[in-house]
Parts: sequence; structure tokens; C-alpha cells
Amino acid sequence: MPDWSYHSIFKPLLFRLTSKIARDLTLHTMGGLSRMPGGTFVIKTMGHFEQSAVLQDEIAGVPIPCPVGLSGALDPEGIAHKALAQLGIGFIELGPVTVREVRCDAPIERVSEQEAIVYPDGYANAGADAIAERLRKGTGHRLPHFVRLRPMPGSTPREALLQQQELLEKLAPYAAGFYIDGLAEGWPPDEALAYLREVRQLAAAAGKPALLYIPPQLPEGMLRELQPASWSGGVVGEAQREEGSRRICVGGHALLSAQLSLVRRLRAAGAATIVAAGAVSQPQDALELLAAGANSVQLHSGFVYAGPGLPKRINEAILYERIRDTEEPEPPSFWANWGWMSLLGISMMIGGVLTWLIASTSVLLPYDETFLGVSRSVINRFNGHIIHFMSHDRITLAGTMISLGIFYYQLASHGLRFGSHWARTALLTSCTVGFSSFFLYLGYGYFDPLHAIAAAVLLPMLLLTLRGLKDYPSRKPPGLRNDAVWYRAQWGQCCFVVLGFGLAIGGLTISFVGITQVFVPTDLAYLGVTAELLADWNEHLIPLIAHDRAGFGGALFSLAVAIAASALWGVNQGESWLWWTFLWGGIPGFAAGLMVHFHIGYTDFIHLLPVYIAVLLYVVGLYLLYPFLVRRAGKKAEVTVTA
Repeated sequence: MPDWSYHSIFKPLLFRLTSKIARDLTLHTMGGLSRMPGGTFVIKTMGHFEQSAVLQDEIAGVPIPCPVGLSGALDPEGIAHKALAQLGIGFIELGPVTVREVRCDAPIERVSEQEAIVYPDGYANAGADAIAERLRKGTGHRLPHFVRLRPMPGSTPREALLQQQELLEKLAPYAAGFYIDGLAEGWPPDEALAYLREVRQLAAAAGKPALLYIPPQLPEGMLRELQPASWSGGVVGEAQREEGSRRICVGGHALLSAQLSLVRRLRAAGAATIVAAGAVSQPQDALELLAAGANSVQLHSGFVYAGPGLPKRINEAILYERIRDTEEPEPPSFWANWGWMSLLGISMMIGGVLTWLIASTSVLLPYDETFLGVSRSVINRFNGHIIHFMSHDRITLAGTMISLGIFYYQLASHGLRFGSHWARTALLTSCTVGFSSFFLYLGYGYFDPLHAIAAAVLLPMLLLTLRGLKDYPSRKPPGLRNDAVWYRAQWGQCCFVVLGFGLAIGGLTISFVGITQVFVPTDLAYLGVTAELLADWNEHLIPLIAHDRAGFGGALFSLAVAIAASALWGVNQGESWLWWTFLWGGIPGFAAGLMVHFHIGYTDFIHLLPVYIAVLLYVVGLYLLYPFLVRRAGKKAEVTVTA
């Protein structure tokens, strides 16, 4: 459920359900997918978060792969932790955890205008035994767990201390560290302080770091008495408790300013490690908290309102901040790797143009006529539509080749050249599919020497591209805010992802038809003959047409992979080159597909309906993405010049 599908499809539907049903449905769906064979691969592929060593950090001495964590209340039963671990999460909070289960069946509430979530009971959890058993069985991921320990509601400090001792004994084998919660129990300040000191000693005896959990509404004068420097660190809490109630509100626009203030005070008080929990709804919020002194952030309500792509976006923003002032690596030379892929793209474009010229004039090559044993004029005397039909197959193939060449050239020049992992993955996947589709030409036993020569020329270019490829973090400023332009871009991205997958289905279908029945009913209606009659007239005619159809299907599928991968992984603020790639890369394919059908009179509405839908997605997607990809690039350029 990436952001493009979350905001355009799933969020409008989920927000019509009650909060608990929506949460359970989402978590069970993601959790179920992650437990299926290949499920985590699908989740990781859709999100495409590539961990960078630059993001590695620690919390109180515990190594974490990145400084973005997940709140315990977001998935209290750990149903989808294995799935969420693929999205750019570096650590997971469990809790609050009490010695016994605290049940609450009252509904969870969403306050959408404030982007907040209200829980009816801040103590609700499954209890220590259930959580310890779940951890003992395994979680399906390797991320560290930090367990938030909390007393049972209504406990005295002495009762709470005994409870914490029991919790530590049961959970220490599975926890990387503990968040010690006890400042929101309503105890007198001196009793709360004494209780926390003793729990800290118990945690130290268990050999685990103990971080003090500090509610955002902590009185100003109490922070000094807590002596933050004596703890392994501090966690700036995510929940604001309603006076005289166990209801808590997580997130909300007002929480960020309170957390920023508390983070600064903790840093000034000498806290070794600071985790800011619950106030982040966009990358800019995370950067502000880190700049104020936090070491890491923990997501809760922002995950619900901003979408599951938020961890990835935050990590990209943090990564950019960490590398922006470092020396930029020297780009590889043209002949090192990316230049060969550029040449492959140019060759595809040239080949597409030549194919288009031939397909719009003679249509048949000399070796085609040799294979058939008849000339073009003889075919026309038998049926005047056959040559037109073959021209339509070959011109659509030509347009697809040109479009594919444009994508390859652009992905090489703007992605592969600068060490973009997603661009490399897109190119290699598309090329693998494209070269493999060569064998589809043989589906009916027709060997095309020109296609064989083209494959023999292009394959070395692909192999030379594979030399010395390296991944580098992007040095382009990422998008930091969930503004209207960003939300609009999610819909545009959705259009192109759907377009890519739709073309992939179309390419596979055409290839399958090409090597099996060859024709669909509308084809035979246009030709005005049956397949049997064509085979009886010339036994080589259907194999030749099948070769064209299978080849076009393979090329279309290869283009679909490039489009889908670019839309899934490449849509980032200010990447104007990608918008132009979508624009120019789409025009040849769509122009060929539409123009040739109308030129030869093959205008059956059902046959062309998929093309009409594809064109609509293409135009709408370009319109929606333009402000995010192109206008934002212009604004950045203006800022750079002014500076």
C-alpha cells in the first residue's frame, strides 16, 4: 500500500470505516501478505526503500539501521510488524505493557482536521505474558524492540515497583531496551521520582538501557529533578492525556511545538539520547525535531494520515541532510557503464524509426516474401486487408521501440549515471524482459534474421553496462511537506503506475495470443476471413503474423516494466527529467497505436478501448504530476540562483 495507492484508493475507503475496523483490516492485510511466500519481496518492491549505511545510528548503544521508529500503539499485537519493517523502519516500540491485560472495547476516534487519533484507554494492551510469548515465537524481522513499561492503572508506587520487576524479568530476554513510563500516573512528584530511580536501577541490573518516558505536558520545573543525564536517554512522549480520564490524544498539529520545546530542554539538561515520538506527519517535522536535538523519531498518527511511505520519505530527507555537504563522488565516464545503456536506447530509437518506415511502405522485407513464397501483390489480390493488418502490427512495434529507447536513454543519463539504484533496477529488469522476449519470435517456427542481428548488436551494450555499477544516495533535495501539490502528485503517480501495470497485462496478453491462437475475434472481423482459410491459402502466413504479434507483445511488456518502475520509484519532488521522459516516451507509442488503426480503418471500439483508457491515464497523469516534478524544479533553481 504505497502512498500513491493509499491516498488515491485506500484512504478514502478506510476513512469511511470506524478507526478500529480500518486499522485491523489494514494490519491483517499487510501482515497476511508478509507471511505469504514472496510477500515481503512484493512489499519491498512496491516501496523500494534501499537502506543506506549513512543512515545507521544507535539508541542508547543499541544499533539501529535508520533513525525512524514505529509506535507501539499503531500495531499493538504486532500483526504487521514484518511488513512494516520493509518500509524504512529502524526500530519498533512495544507497549505500553502492563503485567496483566488491560482490555478496552470503546471505539478509537480520528480527529482528521488535526491529524490526531484519540484512544479511549492509554493503558490498553495484551499483558506481559502474551507479549513475551509473541516475542518468543519470533517476529519475522530483525529490528530491535524497545518495550515501554507501565504500571497497572490505579497502582501505588510500591505496587508499581513490584510490577516493573516482574515485567523486566519476563521481557528482558527479548527487549533491546526499555522505555520507563511513570510520570503520568497522578502520583506526588517526590513519590514518582523515587519510583523512577528504583526502576532505573532494576533495568540496569537486567543489563538493558533504560530511557525515561516523558509526557509532553510535563511541568516546567520537574525536568531538572528527573536528572535526564542519569538515564540512558529520554523519550518525548506522544500522548496527551485528558484531565481526569484515561483517554489519550496522539498527534495533532499542536503536539509538534510542545515536543520541539521538550527536546531542546532535554538536550540542554544533558540527555544522552532523545527519541521524539508521535509528532511527525511529514519529513519537515522530523528534520525540525532532529535539528532541535533529537537522535531519532517515532511515527504514530503521521503513519495513518500521511501514508506508509512516510518512513521512506523521512529517511531520504535525513540522508540528504547528512551527505549534502560531503564531497560528491566523481560520476563514471561515458564508456564506463551508463554510456553503453544510452547507446542502447539510441539504437532502439533508430531501429524503431527504420521499422516504422518499412512498415508504412513496403511492410514486407525480402526474406519475409521468401518465407511466404509469395509477393505482396499476390497477398493483396487474395485479401487487401492482410498487408494493412501486418502494417498495423509492425508500426505499433516501431512506436513501442522508440518509446522504449527514450526511456532507456533518459534512465541511463539521469539515473544510472549518478548511481540511482531504482533506475538501475528499472533498466536491468526491463532489458531482461526485452531480450528474453526474443524467443517469442520463434513461437511459430519463424526465425527473423533482422531481429536476431539487432539482438546480437544490442546485447553486448547491455553486458558492458553491467561493469562497475555502484549505488550512490541522491543529492537532490527531497520533498519535505504534505502540501496540496504533493497530494495531487499521488494521484498522478497512481495514473502512471496503473498505466504501467495495464500495459504489462496488455503485453503479456498479446504475446500469449501471438504464440497460441494468433488472432482475436475483432482481428478476424477486420480481415473478413477465418484463421483456417488463411492457413489453407498459405501455411506460412499465420506463423509470420504470429511472429510480429509475439514480438510486439514482448516489447510492450518491456516498456511497461520501465514505465511502472519509473512511476513506482522515481517520482520525487523536482525530478523534471522524469516528467519529460513520461511525456516524450509516451508519444511515439500512443501515436503509432492510434494513427495506424485509423489509417487502415481498423477502428473497432472494443479493440481500441484499452488504448483510449491508456491515453486518458497518460494525459491525466502528466497533468497531475507537472507541478510536483517540473514547477518544483523551477522553484529550486530560482532559490539556488538567488542564494
